[in-house]
Amino acid sequence: MSAHTVLALVVLMALILACTLYGLAASGHFPAQDRLPALKTGASGIILYGTLAITLAAASAGIVTAWQALPWSALVIGGGAMLLAAPLLLRLLPDGFVDGRAALVTFAAAAAACALLLAWISLPSAG
Repeated sequence: MSAHTVLALVVLMALILACTLYGLAASGHFPAQDRLPALKTGASGIILYGTLAITLAAASAGIVTAWQALPWSALVIGGGAMLLAAPLLLRLLPDGFVDGRAALVTFAAAAAACALLLAWISLPSAG
């Protein structure tokens, strides 16, 4: 694999990791009665569903981009490794971070940044 392909794979793996961490953190907010009192306000609902939309869009765009740029075997192995690693990494983070808004915003922003970086890496070079 070329260095360009390896870089795209690493960014895709970071995207899958961020999306998986987001999914695990967001799953603690459902059903609504299980949310912390501070997260039952209207603004928190907007943050929860807004970051969910951002993460889904980033995952979709990143996977479509990676599908065109990487061999499928690399997609399966790299993505699968991140799916397996995410729960182990989430356990290392403080509960206050994971149970609050910060995790949702952080993981959604990381997913969006990775999707944009992957799209930029995968652009054909002019020349």
